[in-house]
Amino acid sequence: MVTGSHIPADRNGIKFYGRDGEINKVDEAAITQYVAERINVHGPRPIAVGTVWPIRQGQAVAAYRERADSLLEANSLSGMRLGVYQHSSVAAELLMEVLQSFGASMVAVGKTGTFVPVDTEAVDPVTIARLKGWTREFDLDAIVSTDADADRPLVADENGDVFRGDLIGLATALFLKADTVVTPVTSNSGITNVSGFEVVRTKVGSPFVLEGMEAAYSAGKIVVGFEANGGVLLGSDCPLNGKTLPALPTRDALLPILAVLGTVASKKTPLSRLREMWKLPFCASERLENFSPENSRKLMRQLASRDSLQQFLAPFGTVAEVDDTDGIRTRMHTGEIIHLRPSGNAPELRCYTEAADCNRATAIVALTLEKALATASTGTEVI
Repeated sequence: MVTGSHIPADRNGIKFYGRDGEINKVDEAAITQYVAERINVHGPRPIAVGTVWPIRQGQAVAAYRERADSLLEANSLSGMRLGVYQHSSVAAELLMEVLQSFGASMVAVGKTGTFVPVDTEAVDPVTIARLKGWTREFDLDAIVSTDADADRPLVADENGDVFRGDLIGLATALFLKADTVVTPVTSNSGITNVSGFEVVRTKVGSPFVLEGMEAAYSAGKIVVGFEANGGVLLGSDCPLNGKTLPALPTRDALLPILAVLGTVASKKTPLSRLREMWKLPFCASERLENFSPENSRKLMRQLASRDSLQQFLAPFGTVAEVDDTDGIRTRMHTGEIIHLRPSGNAPELRCYTEAADCNRATAIVALTLEKALATASTGTEVI
C-alpha cells in the first residue's frame, strides 16, 4: 500500500505499508540500502507494457467497514448530532456512513476537491474558527474528521474546540480497557496518573511506538499505542461487545473516533467535560514552519547546555528536570512543561507545553517559539 500524508503538497512524500502494518526503522534502513545498492547502480526496473495491477479497493473498504461495525453496539449514537469535516479526506463518505449506521444525525461540511494538509497535532487558527462556526450553525454535539489519508483523527467538541490527539488516544485506551499504553513523550504527562494501565513512553513517531508495543506485548494483555496526533495502533487482540477485535498495528482513525463518541454517549456528558473528568493538565502545541533542519540542530545544540537552557527559559521560572528522549523536554519548578523538538518529516520546529490552564499553556508556546525564531535569526540568545 502506498499512501499520502498530512504534509503540504509541495513537500509531501510516499509512505509504505507492509501486509502486517506500518514499516519500522529496520524496514526503512533496508529500503534505503536497496536504493543505494541496486537502483542507483542499475537504474529502476521498468514495468512491462500491459502489466495489470490487482485492484482490491472494494475488498479493503468492505473489510475496514466490517471492522468499524463491530466497535459500537447498535444505535449507540442515537440522539447525537454530528458533523463531518470532509475536506479532501479519503474517509469522508465512509465516516458519514459509519456514524449514521450507529444512529447519529449527520451533517457534512467543508467538502473540497483540493488537497488539504490537515495536521491534527497543530490545527491552524482558520480551521479552528471554521469548526467553531459549524458547531454553532448546525448545533452539533461534535465535529469529526481525519487528515487526508485518514490515519489521524480530528475531533472537536460541542464548542468547536479541538479535542487533542493524546486525549483521543487516552479515551481509546480506556474504551478498550488497555493493560499497557505506549505513547511518545509529547503526550499529556497526566496520562501516566490515570489508573488502570501501565504507560510506556517513547520517541515521537509510529515506528518507535510500534517497537514499544512489541516489547510490551505478552499473551492475554491488551496493548494500545497512540501518538499526540491521535493516531491509534492496536498491538493485541481485545474483546469488545462480545467479539474479538483483531490487532491492527497501524494508525487507524475510525477506532479512536468511535471510541470517543461512544464514551460521550455512554457517559451522557458533553465532550468538553471529559478532560476535566480525567483531571489532566492543559496542553498546547504549535510549530514554526519553514524552520530549517540546520536551525533546529543549532538550537538543540545551544540548549543542550543547562545554563543556556535556563537562560532561554528564564521568563518561565527555574528548570527542574530535563528529558532528552526526543528533543528537549523541560519540567519547570512550577510543574509547567516546555518541550522543543525538530519535526522528523518536515522543516519545522514544534513546541509542546503543559500548564494549569489553557491560556497559560498557549501563551508559553507562543513566547517560546518567538524566542526560538529570534535566536535563529540573530544567532544569539534573545532574552
